[in-house]
Amino acid sequence: MKKVELIFVPAPAMGHLASTVEFAKRLICRDHRIRVIILSMNWFPSASLNAYIDSLTALQPDGIQLIELPQVALPSLDPKKSLESFLDVFVQCYIPPVRNAVRDIVSMRCSLGETRVAGLVLDLFCSPMIDIATGFGLPSYLYFPTNAATFGLISEFECSDPEHLIPGFVNPVPTCVLPSAVFCKDGGYTTYVKVAERFKDAKGIIINTFEELEPYALNCFSNGQNPPVYPVGPVINLNGLSYSDSDDRVMKWLDDQPQSSVVFLCFGSMGSFKAPQVKETALGLEQSGFRFLWSLCVQPPQNDASKMLPEGFLERVQGRGMICRFISHCGWNSILESLWFGVPIVTWPLYAEQQFNAFKMVKELGLAVEMRLNYRKDSDEVVMADEIEKAVGMVIDGGSEVRKKVEDMGEMARKSVMEGGTSFNSIGKLIEDIIGNN
Repeated sequence: MKKVELIFVPAPAMGHLASTVEFAKRLICRDHRIRVIILSMNWFPSASLNAYIDSLTALQPDGIQLIELPQVALPSLDPKKSLESFLDVFVQCYIPPVRNAVRDIVSMRCSLGETRVAGLVLDLFCSPMIDIATGFGLPSYLYFPTNAATFGLISEFECSDPEHLIPGFVNPVPTCVLPSAVFCKDGGYTTYVKVAERFKDAKGIIINTFEELEPYALNCFSNGQNPPVYPVGPVINLNGLSYSDSDDRVMKWLDDQPQSSVVFLCFGSMGSFKAPQVKETALGLEQSGFRFLWSLCVQPPQNDASKMLPEGFLERVQGRGMICRFISHCGWNSILESLWFGVPIVTWPLYAEQQFNAFKMVKELGLAVEMRLNYRKDSDEVVMADEIEKAVGMVIDGGSEVRKKVEDMGEMARKSVMEGGTSFNSIGKLIEDIIGNN
């Protein structure tokens, strides 16, 4: 049988791009008939993102081809003010070059006759590009690098009840933990409504979660009113996105610490603080008396932050048994990493859907410890040192109910991607659908 090719279009953000690439690798490893082309859209200068793209370009993993699309004139919107609004306009700007790239790929494959283009896999924010696939007679699959609960939230974005039952949640979700976009009627809200309107046009919804973690949420979407939902997670990078000589010093320091004695603080590729918050955090850590490892990035013009550790660092301490607590922004990739390695999270959400994730992990699933659920980085609020000190000591070594639940969920996460596991089987069903596309 001839090979089939999927064209991936990820959103140009580190968490989205990295998750998309890892999912592409998993598909290829599972079925060698599948090849992947990733169309990379250029955003704004980002050292970490550019380094990751460069590494992909240099390595060109077997079965994956990366095509960097030409730069287009971007909107003057500030992504830091409304990331969702920026992405909406950004994706619209890239529709012509994506269409041209898909046309060239389809034309070349038709002329050679060796490989068949089987469809497009689009990031949820790239849902307007479903029309590109339709124009070439191709199916589209939407990839959610986040969880099933977020899929449920976006599905119900026009609900007017401020505290209501969102599909996938047993408990009512308070307004204070909803994404800021919900309250931005002229910006992010409209973007999510547009995304939700295209769900029905997708041939399938691929979500970076697993049945054991979100059984209630996934069951809510198996009612025949949505396209098939494929839970394929945890999709995480177990090798880290980059590695440098400076990391060796960190690893050596970790190796020299007593077992389960280090608190790890990391807030993602866009998680930065102003100087007053940095000061209070430092004081809280000092007062706690715990050893800590802090991945620090501050907002300009205060550019005196210590070197920020690369995203994915948590994976690289696997097996060392050193990290006993993880104070996190509650990005979904970080949550999956913490579950995989059985490290409890203390919640400190900053932006996007992170408050929503924090609520789910603490109140809905009991898999995290609450420091804050509704903190937002664009506010002037400063979390004081005493509160941070208290948070550092929240997850006690051994005997903790939360720790035990996280460790158990980690075991289920690892089993889910093994042969016969729930996510393994779900990917198998997805591949059957892809291969069967005419």
